[in-house]
Order: sequence, then structure tokens, then C-alpha cells
Amino acid sequence: MTSGTGAPKSDRRQDGAEQRRLACSPTSDAPWRQWGPYLSARQWGTVREDYSANGDAWGYFPFEQAHARAYRWGEDGLGGICDRNQHLCLAVALWNGADRVLKERLFGLTNAEGNHGEDAKEHWWVLDGTPTHSWMRWLYRYPQAAYPYDQLRRENARRGRDEREYKLADTGVLAGDRFFDVTVTYAKAAPDDIQMVIEATNHGPGPAPLHVLPQVWFRNTWSWHPDRARPELSTVNGGVRCRHPELGEYWLAADGDPPILVTGNDTNAVALFGAECNAAPYTKDGINEHVLYGAATIDPTGRGTKAAAWYRFDAVGPGETVRVRVRLSAARPGWTTFGPEYDEVLRCRAAEAEELYRDLLPDGLSPAERQVARRAYAGLLWTKKRYRYGVRQWLAGDPGQPAPPSDRRAGRNVRWRHFDAGAVLSLPDEWEYPWFAAWDLAFHTLPLAHVDPAFAKDQLVLLCREWLMHPDGQLPAYEWAFGDVNPPVHAWAALRVYRIDAARTGRPDRVFLARVFGKLLLNFSWWVNRKDPDGSNLFEGGFLGMDNISVFDRSTAVPAGRRLEQSDATSWMAAYCLAMLQIALELARHDPAYDDVATKFLEHFVAIGLAAQTFGSANATLWDERDGFCYDSLVSDQGAVPVRVRSMVGLVPLLACTMLEPDAIRAAPDFASRLGWLAAHRAEELARVMVRRADGAILLTLLDEPKLARVFQRLFDEGEFLSPYGIRSLSAAYRGGAKIEVDGGTLEIDYEPAESGTGLFGGNSNWRGPVWMPMNVLLSDALACYGSYFGPGWTVELPVGSGRRVSLTDAAADLERRLVALFLPGAGGRRPSDPRGTGDGPLWTDHPTFSEYFHGDTGEGLGASHQTGWTALVAALLMTRSGGT
Repeated sequence: MTSGTGAPKSDRRQDGAEQRRLACSPTSDAPWRQWGPYLSARQWGTVREDYSANGDAWGYFPFEQAHARAYRWGEDGLGGICDRNQHLCLAVALWNGADRVLKERLFGLTNAEGNHGEDAKEHWWVLDGTPTHSWMRWLYRYPQAAYPYDQLRRENARRGRDEREYKLADTGVLAGDRFFDVTVTYAKAAPDDIQMVIEATNHGPGPAPLHVLPQVWFRNTWSWHPDRARPELSTVNGGVRCRHPELGEYWLAADGDPPILVTGNDTNAVALFGAECNAAPYTKDGINEHVLYGAATIDPTGRGTKAAAWYRFDAVGPGETVRVRVRLSAARPGWTTFGPEYDEVLRCRAAEAEELYRDLLPDGLSPAERQVARRAYAGLLWTKKRYRYGVRQWLAGDPGQPAPPSDRRAGRNVRWRHFDAGAVLSLPDEWEYPWFAAWDLAFHTLPLAHVDPAFAKDQLVLLCREWLMHPDGQLPAYEWAFGDVNPPVHAWAALRVYRIDAARTGRPDRVFLARVFGKLLLNFSWWVNRKDPDGSNLFEGGFLGMDNISVFDRSTAVPAGRRLEQSDATSWMAAYCLAMLQIALELARHDPAYDDVATKFLEHFVAIGLAAQTFGSANATLWDERDGFCYDSLVSDQGAVPVRVRSMVGLVPLLACTMLEPDAIRAAPDFASRLGWLAAHRAEELARVMVRRADGAILLTLLDEPKLARVFQRLFDEGEFLSPYGIRSLSAAYRGGAKIEVDGGTLEIDYEPAESGTGLFGGNSNWRGPVWMPMNVLLSDALACYGSYFGPGWTVELPVGSGRRVSLTDAAADLERRLVALFLPGAGGRRPSDPRGTGDGPLWTDHPTFSEYFHGDTGEGLGASHQTGWTALVAALLMTRSGGT
């Protein structure tokens, strides 16, 4: 990678107000990190909340029950924040006078309800944010007509996979700009003093009513732990006093004199389940029922666990903006609460955010590029969420919940009883994944390392801690199935975060690197012991994050009597070896104990490289000389059969490369000695995976020069992998469909540049043609590595057939330009990555969207519509731009 994994200029200022706050906040429990956007937009429909008899997480806790049913493991809200332990939550609720329920959380379809899997049927954007969350802005687009819940479900259920998903804009509810743009702004006057401003602008042609209800509530813990003290909030002199036995006392003050509505954050079992009575007289839906229907569901004593300030605007005129101000503080409200200081804090925090990004972002970026980077950072910082899940307790069941079925003890996540998470985690987004994913999180840390290196390092260490990592060394994949296998990119990410942080601060954090390295030794051993069953150094993995990339489900549908030895699993392990080797060499510069550990990874890489290039079990080789590409192999006692599908699976071998500088080798005498021994006694084998330059620099690579040249012929061919906006996940040569001979049978695969036409892995993501940002960044990183070693004399034709030859360094830069171009406005202001269903004009085009993946031909954003997580890698790509575009 030419720039994205690098660091900003060393002369960048580090003494701005937000930088000083960060310097005082090195740990997750620092005061300025106490409050943040840690409240998810969706808790319903998650595995944690599933206490069903059949493991139907999406069906057990549906959206329709979320407003009236207490959650067990977390909370959700619209544009909300909470403390880092999620004791107390603050968010906004809205009502347009027509909806059948208060708008308190995002709506979308579950996986079984949509023709292309789950996705939010909403429009929202994160506008700005700082790493200590001293300043945050979030925008939600709220229709003025009744929200079309039933229409969205009905039409998506009707449509097949050959049709596009039916989105909110398709219903016509946003026609004529008949919506409110609701902006929620947070500014901290102090670590425990948060100002919240809600502004709603009517973009429609006529006046429209709007109810705005800032809500504060306690996470329900008392229903599951009756022995614990119950928190209480109460109305006092027009404010709300919130008392919690652990958090202490906070006060919510609302500007003006709105009615304060108080109820309990308890389940309404009578309304939902036909129970004879409720455990508490006032329930979670009390405010909803009172505002919409005037029901007597508000506690007249003003005491409870959930409260709202009720602002009513009967007719907001066209173009008019209404403004609501609230303040959540550890200090009791007084006459100065909404005085001149309030707006001065907002002004200062906004100016400090400008200062932060002015100093952080490279000078050569264009205004459009600066906006993309800043929005990417804002979204990434917003998706830091409180994640709580104790698997042992979940398996055993809870008071007040149905007893778990007996087969749960042999079902989902049963092997992960040790797993007990209670932390702020970087999540892929706030909607589709209100949980973490292991390889997603690793990619998040690269852009985070530029803006909040302490948090980036903390996340990489956290995933390896003993209450998350399995005792056998496996990293948890994601909540749906911790035992699934994600690609092992943790070491690669840790090394780059270390380098970014060192370049920024001038102080290499070797303690961080050693902590991660020690735990990854366990994880590496797990891969060797569990995913190479016959010791052939050709690895299995199954899923490996790339859902439907093959002609069959690589986790469960391998033909009977065969074992799949995977090109990508083997190559991931080779790349893992090289990342661990580089970390060991870096640590060995200051601690000789790591010297021989580096030797261990050299030996292992050589073994994997030989197996991949020559013969593994059953004479299987991942390299196919006929096609000049790498394939999976189906192996049995009768031999090996290649699965001839040109996909990202065959490009992962490119990632297994690293360059060793002569000084790094000299600093590790044991490593240098072993390298010399191999060169003297196993020269032919070593030559298959290593080349040495005249100056002593070494390139370790899974593919030698002739093989690289042949793979690059595919990679840079616009008829195969090269698209206008990055590298496709499947060759476009399969456009129109192709038949693949597999183990005596014929299977079909089709280049699908957009959404998936198959239900494999639920059908909610597609690796048969679209561009995926994380894989492209890894490829760019590898190209830059090859370019550094081979220099400007080793060239490729880009694109193939053009006659234009460039160095591999320039090829990496070209790829990065294509990825950045996804988000830059073109004619009419629209960006290639704008998802279908967004309109024209600045109300839409001013807001870049960071989608899960992108159309293989047009660049349109697809999949999860707000997966800023790994798509925020675009900010890392921009961080060392010197001349803009």
C-alpha cells in the first residue's frame, strides 16, 4: 500500500484542544471517554436477545416489540449516547403525528424478510465527531407521512433475488422532499456535562407537525438481577434527577418548560403476551402510548426508570428549523444551565473539531477528499458501541425469561462459555451488526490509529484477552457463530497500527506490540493445529469471511469424501507468518529473546510456500500452471481436483509477501544465521519463496516472478478483475454465467456485480463480483511491497491491452486512486458510491455513504448501507496524500 498504512507528516500539530484531551485519555476508563455514542441503533433481533426454542434470533425479538419489551443485554436508541457501562442512556424520539409508533430506533428487515437479506430502511449520516466525543453530529431523515413499515415488508417479501431490494425511497414517502432533517449535536462542556441540541428542518412544500422527545433511561438490569439495587429517575423542579448505584447522580435539564413524561423501562407483558398483569405498573411503551393516544400510562408521581421531555410543534413551516436544547450533567441545573455559556461551548467544540482535522489531514487533499476523510472518521468513531454478552449466563437462562431449550446446550456458541464481554467495541456499523466481527475490527484500527491510536491499540489487545479469545487460541469471529473462522489479519493490523502510532508520536509502543504478539502466538498455533489436519501446510478454513465466493458453501457443502485445501486459507497463513516474522524482528531490535522466534516464522513460511507451490497432500498444488492462477483443491485418497474459479481466493496469495531490509536482518543474529544456513543447505527450496537484491534486501513471497507476472495479467485486465473502482471479487470473464467442472460434476457460477442471486450464507452479502474495500487495501499494500523491492524497472501493463506500462508502486497508487474515486462527486454532484434510492441535489449529494461493498462495474454502494467500519479505510488511503487528485 503506497500511503494508507503510513503516517501523517511528522510536523503535524499535536497540541490542539482535542489532542490535549486525547493525551489525557490514554485508557478506556479516562473521564473524557466516559460518555460517547456507545448506544446501538438496534438491539432487537440479535443473538443475545434470543431465548427461543429454535434459535430464531430474528424472529424471537422483532422490531414491533422493541418499543414495549425490555432488552436483556443492551439498549438502543436514535442518535443516542450512553456512559461506557451503559447504565444511563440519552437519545431522541420523534413523532410526525401519523406513525403508529414513536420513532425511537432504526427499522429494517431481518434476513428472512428481504429478498436480499437484512438492511436498514432508513436514511441517516454521521456528520462529524472527535475521538473523545467532545463533539458529535448525527443527521436523520424523517418522513412526514406515516412510515411505510408494512409496504416495505410486503414488497420485499414478494420480490425474488433477481430483483433489486425495495427501499424507503421506492415507496414514494420521501417524494417532494416531504421529510424533516433532524440533526442531533452533542458537545461536552466537561467529561460529565453533555449538551444536546436537536434541530429539525422541514424540507417539504407545506407546514407539517413534529413532536421531539429527548429521552433518558436506565438500562434494565433489575429484571434479570432482582438482588441488585434498582436505579431511579424522578422529576425535580422541571428537570430529571437520575440516580444509579454505580454511576452516581446525573441531571437532565430541558430548555423551556416542556412536560416531563416518566415511565418504567419494563416489559408490557399484558399488551405483548396477554399476561394477567405486568411486573411493574408503568412500562417501556408508556411514553409512546401517552403521546400517540393520550393513554394514562405515565407515572403521576414522576418516578421511574425512563423519562422524556415532550416538545410539540404543530406546524413547522417549509424551510423552517425548530431547535431543542437539553443538558445532561452531574451538576444540578440552575439559572446558568442554558445561559450564554451553553452556545459558547457549542462554538468552541465545533472550532476544536475544525482544528483537529485541519492539523490531522494532509495539506494536499482537495476539499472533496477532506470531506470524505472527515466523514469516514466521524462514522468510524460513531460506531464505537457498548457490547455486553456473557455466553455462560445466556446458555443457562435468566430470571423472567423462558427457560432455554435443552438443545441450546449443544447449539450456538456452546463451546464459548468462557466468553464474557463488557466493553466498548468498534463495530462494523450501528445497524446490521450490533456486534463485533474479528476481521472487520482489525481493519477499523488502521484509520483509527491516525485519529485515536490509544483506542486502536486497545481494540487489538482486547480481542486477544482471555475473556474473548478461546482458551485454545481461536479468536471469536462474530456473535452469530463465534466458532466461524475469519481471515487472520490481526498481526498485519497490529504491525501497521504500531508503525502509524510510532510515526505520529516518535515513541514506538513496543509494550503494545509485545502484548499482541504474545497472544497471537496462541492464535497461530490454533490455526496450525486445527486447520491443517494432516500436517501438509495446506490449510482449510471454510467460510473465511467471503461468504458465497465459491460454487459451493466451503464450510458445509464440500463434496462427500473430499477435503477442501484452500488457496486463500493457505495464503492467509503464509501472510500471517510474514506479519509475525516482521513483528518478531521489530521486537528483536531491543530484546534478543525474540530473535529465534523470528526464525520459527521463517521456517514455517518456507514450509507453507513449498507446499503451495509444489506438492501438498495427495499431490495437491494450489498453483495451476495451465491457467496461471491459484485455486482451491478438493482432496481425497484418489488425488486432488482443482476448483477452477478465478476469484479473490486466487488473489490472496499475492498478499503473502514482505521485504526484509538488511539492517533488520543484521539486528537479529540468530535469524540471520538460520537464513544463511538455509541458503547454504536448502538453496533450491529457499529460492522458491525468496529473492535477494544486490544490496542485501530480501523479498519473501508465495509467488515467484514468473507466477506474479501471470497473476498480474489477470489482476489488471478490465475484462477480469480490474474495475473502474477497484479489484473485483470474481472475474468478469464469468459475465453471463460459466460452468465449472468439480469432482466429476458440473456446477455453475455467474459474475454478479451487485447483490447476490444465491441464498448461500443467507444471501446478505455477495463476493461474486463486487469490489470490497478491505481486500483492495490489502492488495494495494502488497503491490507497494513488491514495488519497493523490484523498483521502477519491473513493470506491468495497466490496464492490460493499453500499452501503458507502470511500476508496481505506481500500480498500487492507481488502485488507491480508483478506491478513493468511489466517494468523490462527479457530474451533478453524485458520487459513484451513492446507493440507489438516494436523490439528486445537495440534500442527498452532500452526504457520502460508506457501504459494505460496491458494484463491480459502476461502484454503487451495496449491502449494509452504513458500514463505515472497514469502508473507513478510505480515510487511511487519504492520510498520506501529498498532492490530492
